[in-house]
This record gives sequence, structure tokens and C-alpha cells, in this order.
Amino acid sequence: MPGLNRIQLIGHLGVDPELKHTPSGKKVCTFSVAVNRQWKNKEGDKKEATDWFNIEAWGRLGEICEEYLKKGSLIFLEGRLQTDRYEQDDETRYFTKVVASQMQMLDKKK
Repeated sequence: MPGLNRIQLIGHLGVDPELKHTPSGKKVCTFSVAVNRQWKNKEGDKKEATDWFNIEAWGRLGEICEEYLKKGSLIFLEGRLQTDRYEQDDETRYFTKVVASQMQMLDKKK
């Protein structure tokens, strides 16, 4: 049976999207998304925390993100988690990001 690697997020952009090109000419757009969550602790006090996700959108989806999104935009995002590995100061480090496959803008039209 094949595995499943899928993530769905609703959140606000933390920065304006940045479109870059790889050495082979592929387009990739990067940005971060903040997802707020709320709960009540044992005493009944309302608590809140924000989780930050690094996003990559490739090809045409990346172009659309760069063109229409800006810092603060509310979006629905679907994709997969990907962990990259790199060496720094003789130490292996890991970096997890979301590779987007779908994006929907949720801001109200002005």
C-alpha cells in the first residue's frame, strides 16, 4: 500500500512571495505562512500560538503566488512535506518545508 504525504493549511503570508529561477531555468516561489491555533488550558484560560511554515510553489503555481499574493494574504494551501538535508560546519542539518500543489486565495474581494 502506498504512503500518504499531504498537508492542508489555512493561514496568512508572513512575507511577500519571492520568485526565483533555478540554474536549469525552473521557476520557484518561496514564502512563509503563519497558522494560528487556539485552545483552553486546564484553568479554562484561552491560549494562542502561531506555527510558521516555509512554502515552495513551482512553475505556474509559483508565478500565480508571486503575482497575486502579498504579506498578510489569507490563503488555503495544499501540498506535501519535504525535508531537505545539508551540511554546515561539519554538522548535518535538516529543513522541512511544504511543497505546494494547490493554492486558493481566501481574502474577501474589495
